[in-house]
Amino acid sequence: MAIRAELDAIDLKILRELQDDGRMTNVELSERVGISAPPCLRRLRKLEEAGIIEGYRATLNAPSLGYDLVAFCMIGLTLQSEVNLRAFAEKTLQWPIVRQSWMVSGESDFLLHCVATDLATFQDFVIDELTAADNVDTVRTMLTIRQVKNEGPIDLGGGLPNI
Repeated sequence: MAIRAELDAIDLKILRELQDDGRMTNVELSERVGISAPPCLRRLRKLEEAGIIEGYRATLNAPSLGYDLVAFCMIGLTLQSEVNLRAFAEKTLQWPIVRQSWMVSGESDFLLHCVATDLATFQDFVIDELTAADNVDTVRTMLTIRQVKNEGPIDLGGGLPNI
């Protein structure tokens, strides 16, 4: 696997630790990765400026806030020209119920991760917004039963070459 950025073992340790806990102080982070605080902060800023660290956010417990339904929608467009793909991608930005959106290859053109308070709200979204959107040909929905894994987005473990 080729790493696109020039990262050393300390950089990878910083990234691993931050994926586990993005709220720790720089002092705690420096202790965990085995360097003093000032160079740790310099490395952290460099990773942020390079765009490797895109941001920080809290992970919320959706059901405790009343968002009990998680679903995925596979969307097929009638026309897949660049203009049509971009138009639909832009449309997904306007729908709060859509939390993540991917343009995909295969049987569908987009995969949407949706979170709603309940089934009726999700159904209204599918019928009133999604199927009514310009250029939408097919909509296949999948309601989730339960989440069985929720790890950080990138495994920075044993899969990387020794640095």
